[in-house]
Amino acid sequence: MQMKSMKGRLRPGDTIAIGLMLFALFLGAGNLIFPPVLGQQAGENVWIATIGFLVTGVGLPLLAVTAVAFVEGDLKALSSRVHPIFAFIFPLISYLAIGPFFAIPRTGAVSFEMGMKPFLSEAMVSEWYMLFLFTIVFFGITWYLSLNPSKLVDWFGKFLTPLLVLIVAVIVGKAIIDPIGEPAAPLAAYQENAFFGGFIQGYLTMDAISALVFGIVVVQVIRSKGIKESSEVAKITVVSGIIAVLGLTLIYLSLAYLGSTSTSLGVSENGGLILTNVVNELYGTSGKVLLGLVIILACLTTSVGLTSACAGFFTNLFPKLSHKTIVTMVCVFSLIVSNLGLTQLIAVTLPVLMIIYPVAIVLIVLSYFHKWIGKRNTIYIGAILGALLISFFDGLESANIKIDAISNVLQMLPLYKEGIGWLIPSCIGGILGFFFYKSNESSELQKKGA
Repeated sequence: MQMKSMKGRLRPGDTIAIGLMLFALFLGAGNLIFPPVLGQQAGENVWIATIGFLVTGVGLPLLAVTAVAFVEGDLKALSSRVHPIFAFIFPLISYLAIGPFFAIPRTGAVSFEMGMKPFLSEAMVSEWYMLFLFTIVFFGITWYLSLNPSKLVDWFGKFLTPLLVLIVAVIVGKAIIDPIGEPAAPLAAYQENAFFGGFIQGYLTMDAISALVFGIVVVQVIRSKGIKESSEVAKITVVSGIIAVLGLTLIYLSLAYLGSTSTSLGVSENGGLILTNVVNELYGTSGKVLLGLVIILACLTTSVGLTSACAGFFTNLFPKLSHKTIVTMVCVFSLIVSNLGLTQLIAVTLPVLMIIYPVAIVLIVLSYFHKWIGKRNTIYIGAILGALLISFFDGLESANIKIDAISNVLQMLPLYKEGIGWLIPSCIGGILGFFFYKSNESSELQKKGA
């Protein structure tokens, strides 16, 4: 790929390629599974529910990518607006949780479960070494592709993304041209307020955290193309984010429609099962091959993106460790976890994600008001503490630790049952933080005037 180095700008084709790379990083197996469930449950209200899903499932990641674009992909720099301690702890927890402690090992395990297991006999599946051999190959490829982040655009733009999109298009295309059935009546959650039902499901994808993490990969790739000016890096990152979410939007709309026409094949809360039933109906045995390839490719692109992001972050945190060393450590750790302790690790990590996700959203939203907030970091602190106060107990509940007295109080919060009970306390915390700053400011002025 060539660029206009004289002007320090990329060709439009290069920017599109970076956008496709980011699209592939986002499109993990989970992103393929959520929309079919939404479509099946929303039934006749599929389109209004999907619009709600897009607002949070696509809108929040775009806001996150744009937010980190203006700090050159540096989540630590974004977090430093709150407090130095927060700037160390929050990025560290985010990268560990969305990286080797949860998401990366899961890509290997899910690839095997949905992409390889259906083609193995029961006797072979029962052998422990089958998963081990598969994940050695899977994380070996992840390791190789993650060694040079600047090459990700070439790998993804020329090979992985086009192949992934082509296979999804083949699956969805036939379902659109020759629908399996008609959308059924919506379930209770999508009868009265389908938009809000989709809105909550999009929120629960937790892609906003991934977007914060992927920012560093995008910036590394842009800089490797010779772009050094911060404003130009930010501009390209934002445009790449828009391209990525446009791609996600098309995929989500297609898969939601596919799910809405699948009721005749059986109702399920498992999006993977819905997809499996649909491809079996449309393509028979060859459908399993197509779906297996989609899942493996989707997981691989996410695994490579997260590994590269973690390497970029930890290389900055520990300068004495090389990029290759950290990539190797992440891949080996993820290989071990995906074979030995994924279930136990998920039991610990999921509650952590439940705790930090609202914090991430508050940080993203407030970053758009940073010019007004300025040095009033007490606004950040108050808003984040307000969200954290509620999300902490959400995390405990997801770990099956329930304190009845507190739980009863939380149930009375607006929007708590919908999963966003932290919203009002966060707003109140931000307002209190503003008045706290003004109070301190007045006190200091009085002291100076005395």
